Amino acid sequence: MFKSNNVTARLFERQICTSAPGTSIHRARRFYENIVPSYTIYDVECPDHSFRKFTDDGLYLVSFSRNHQDLVVYRPTWLTFSCKEEDCDTHDLPLKARKFESFFTQLYSVTLASSGELICKDFFLYMESNQFGLFATSTAQIHDAPPTGGAIQGVPSVEKITFHLLRLEDGAILDERVFHNDYVNLAHSIGAFLYDDLLAIVSLRYQRIHILQIRDSGDLVDVRAIGEFCREDDELFLNSNSQRVQCLKKKFYFHFQDYIDLIIWKVQFLDRHHLLIKFGSVDGGVSRNADSHPSFFAVYNMETTEIVAFYQNSADELYFLFELFSDHFHVSSKSSLHMNFMSSHSNNIHALEQLRCTKNKATNFSQFVKKMMASLPFSCQSQSPSPYFDQSLFRFDEKLISAIDRHRQSTDHPIKFISRRQPNILKFKMKPGPEAGSTDGRTKKICSFLFHPILPLALSVQQTLFLQASVVNIHFRR
Repeated sequence: MFKSNNVTARLFERQICTSAPGTSIHRARRFYENIVPSYTIYDVECPDHSFRKFTDDGLYLVSFSRNHQDLVVYRPTWLTFSCKEEDCDTHDLPLKARKFESFFTQLYSVTLASSGELICKDFFLYMESNQFGLFATSTAQIHDAPPTGGAIQGVPSVEKITFHLLRLEDGAILDERVFHNDYVNLAHSIGAFLYDDLLAIVSLRYQRIHILQIRDSGDLVDVRAIGEFCREDDELFLNSNSQRVQCLKKKFYFHFQDYIDLIIWKVQFLDRHHLLIKFGSVDGGVSRNADSHPSFFAVYNMETTEIVAFYQNSADELYFLFELFSDHFHVSSKSSLHMNFMSSHSNNIHALEQLRCTKNKATNFSQFVKKMMASLPFSCQSQSPSPYFDQSLFRFDEKLISAIDRHRQSTDHPIKFISRRQPNILKFKMKPGPEAGSTDGRTKKICSFLFHPILPLALSVQQTLFLQASVVNIHFRR
């Protein structure tokens, strides 16, 4: 490996040396050791929006209005300004360059919510090949709704849930899909999974997995529904073969009631034909702390309607598959170049060492397995592909920041990114919140980080739990 930290020397070395076959992209990513966010503009004047994320190709920054009515999309640009002095690096940026508009250009604003609906600010899926975005709006939950029409007892009801498919280039609404008196877990896109052009939406209330295809024209087309029936003639078969069905039930009568009490919690695609489906109790399906409830995993073939494998969440076999082939659980597209370099314990030695260290410290292996399996199935597009989260390049405190798209408890101390190749060298640091720190240390604050997938550019957004104005910082390479 080339040892110089000078970017010019590294460029020259790239000119005269040829990469080993299949390593050119990995080699190019090492340049991010030299190209890092080196400057922060604190408490930027910016629109009072809820910033969601950059798209995985870096073309768009998605945000929502604070009243959860409008989608506002920006195009990331790069700061440009002129300086007449001899040594510009020692001067502060001009006031104009310190504004949000110097880094982002608003493309459009589109009203999505209507008739009492609000935008779910945690829900967004991106179809990179067509630059389509999928968003969701919903009315308020009804927690004590009666289980009518075959609904599950104990699952809330939402009068109207609407999924909106937009072309992000111009904000055109291409198609919509509405669910009435249903419940889909929209938080962090848990209730939907996108794989290439296939979309799976889980109805918790009616226990159906709706498989839709997103056509190039922007149409949402029904493919199948998996639930009470899996084949088109299942209902006819059951009605005409009731005695045969009763015999089948008797074969596993001892566990039959346990199985029929399970409901579908979550689903993800493993490929175009197989789903990983998580089952558990009704209480666990609607609880924020589902980890404490027992659960089961099924690998289901949609074409043959067969359950290929079935595991309890404490199964050693499933854990070892997860440890060896973690990347297979993260896949959401076979064509995306930007998502292929996220660090996991099946492709990164540092992540694997961290996992094994945690496993060795565990006093109860069965409980450790349950804790690890709690993350399955993975939420779609829940990790940032930014190279600054590449654990072969940088080391950082995952309690404070990680590639996973979640709010974190904020800290007044800078978050450090340390070089892996030179373990004692600080490459860059990022501090959320005001430059001088918070004036009230007793107020609980949370922060989120939005990293551009390609550029040395990131937003840190710090907010309190009392709906005060957010503090937005822009971190970039000056």
